Parts: sequence; C-alpha cells; structure tokens
Amino acid sequence: MPSIAIIGASPNRQKFGNKAVRAYVQQGYTVYPVHPSEAMIEGQKAYPTITDVPRTPDFASLYVPPAIGITLLDALAAKGVTTMYVNPGAESAELVARAMELGLKPILACSIRAIGIDPATLSA
Repeated sequence: MPSIAIIGASPNRQKFGNKAVRAYVQQGYTVYPVHPSEAMIEGQKAYPTITDVPRTPDFASLYVPPAIGITLLDALAAKGVTTMYVNPGAESAELVARAMELGLKPILACSIRAIGIDPATLSA
C-alpha cells in the first residue's frame, strides 16, 4: 500500500490535518503524521519533521499555512518526496512555483477527497 506524510497533522479531530490521518489509515495507507510536538496522532507515531520520517513517503499532504509550507519544501525535496497535495488554505502562487523549481509535483486539491472520502463524513 502507498504511504503518505501528513504535514500539519493534528490531534484535534475537528481539523483537516487530523481527518486526513484518519481517512488515509481507513484506506489502508501507511501514514506518517508530521507535527513538531506530538508523539502520537490517531494511534500513529508522529514525527517532528519530514526529515525524521523513517522512509520516503509516496506522497505528502500539506495542512499548514503557505508561509510555513514554503519553508518545508527544501526538506521535502531532500527527502525524495515527488508528489504533494497542497490542500485548500495551504496554497500560494509562491509555494507552487518554488515546489516546481525543486522538482516537486504539487497537486492543488483536497487530499482527503482525492481518495474518495468526503471530509464531512469524518466526524470529530
């Protein structure tokens, strides 16, 4: 099964960074929640940065503001991530341009919907 790093994973079940963790686990993905200070999110070991994730995930999904996301792009590229979802609210023209400069493939879409799940069905 593919793997995904959820950048901006959250312990708050109402946030999309949490809903994404649950949705991808539900679909059988190996999920790497990335959060600077949480040890576990939804029963999954969390990692402080993408650099700390033990392998290169097949995808990354950004649930952070664009000003933070752009600072993470070099680390994502260095980790070998090639495809990343830039979720609504995480996008900016500058972030997308920089991602493409680094050879990343940004997908501007809700990563939860991309696997066929309506985020509204993931109750808190």
